[in-house]
Amino acid sequence: MVELAEEWRSIVKGAVQRGEVGGVSLLFIKDGKEICWLGEGYADRENKREIKRDTIFRLYSMTKPVTAVAAMILAEDGALDLKQPVGDFLPVFRDSQVWCGDHREPADRPILIEDLLMMTSGLTYGDNDTVPELAARKLLSEVEEGLKDERPMTTLEFAERAGRIPLLFQPGASWKYGISADILGAVIEKAAHKTFGEFLEERIFTPLGMKDTGFYVPEEKRDRLAKAYIRDEENRLVQYEGSFLGIRNRMDRKAAYESGGAGLVSTIEDYSVFARMLLDRGSFGKTRILKPEAVDRMLNAGLNDRQQAAFDGWFGQKGYRYGCLMRVLQDPAAAVSPGLKGEYCWDGWLGCSFFNYPRENMTLLVMQQQLNGGDVVTGVKKALVCRMEGRKRGQEG
Repeated sequence: MVELAEEWRSIVKGAVQRGEVGGVSLLFIKDGKEICWLGEGYADRENKREIKRDTIFRLYSMTKPVTAVAAMILAEDGALDLKQPVGDFLPVFRDSQVWCGDHREPADRPILIEDLLMMTSGLTYGDNDTVPELAARKLLSEVEEGLKDERPMTTLEFAERAGRIPLLFQPGASWKYGISADILGAVIEKAAHKTFGEFLEERIFTPLGMKDTGFYVPEEKRDRLAKAYIRDEENRLVQYEGSFLGIRNRMDRKAAYESGGAGLVSTIEDYSVFARMLLDRGSFGKTRILKPEAVDRMLNAGLNDRQQAAFDGWFGQKGYRYGCLMRVLQDPAAAVSPGLKGEYCWDGWLGCSFFNYPRENMTLLVMQQQLNGGDVVTGVKKALVCRMEGRKRGQEG
């Protein structure tokens, strides 16, 4: 594994030197033992603040697997059922309507909690210009604008507003990446009778010792928060200071809108514990978060043929199946990026990614704060897959 670590360092260092990314943190664990951590580049390029092991990153969509685990905890508690209508917790969803080209029609059936976990709800982020997507985009813009106010929009207020937007399709009829996980966060808040953040802290972060994970960064930790970067018109890295999806970029105050789809910050150390908990089927050391059957249920969930076809067409996901806010690699030969069969993973808008490999008992994490930083992740993964496949061929020979 020494050679692999050196190859990774070369990949990451080269990307930093070429100005493709500001800085990268990488952690690799196999058979429960850390094989390597490396940090290259800067958490703050302008002030030459280097990437460190305790650098804090905005997770964006790597929040989603945490939200899925929270829902499974409540299902184990008996506080909710995955087949239960969302309207049982959020009444506005009892009368969901569907956009049918030029008019609304009542939904054929309620949105279920499992629809939120599988992104089959008909809720969307607003990628295109249909009526539902324009409305979703407008709502997210209002959340972002509200961050400037004394009383920004809350998690439950967001869900209330979202429930009045017509669905893109009938619940369960297709698949669409969208605000399902954010609505799930509001469901969790209602089912747990406490804020979403309080529930995550009580049932996941504190038991696992994830001391640097949450919906904001306290003042005493703020010098560890990495800057975010984006490319300007001349292809130069410049600081990104926007609040995409209603997430306050500076993370400098407690969030009113605790986004189940994108709101968390964490360190590579903290998230590695969460990832290893999943890899060990619900436990980390002597701490059990979920029963093994619950994790198995998450990883074995899948879409029907129509839903899968929609997922396959989304940013080259062919070869993977989708379930419980993560993807699982079924057919490496069909995938557009390198991977190992059984790998499950998710990533975030600013380049944070995690990958678990159950067969090989491995966890790989790559953390960065760079829009469109996927080339580094692809290179790192390709090196790992080549080494593992080469080792397998050598053992078979």
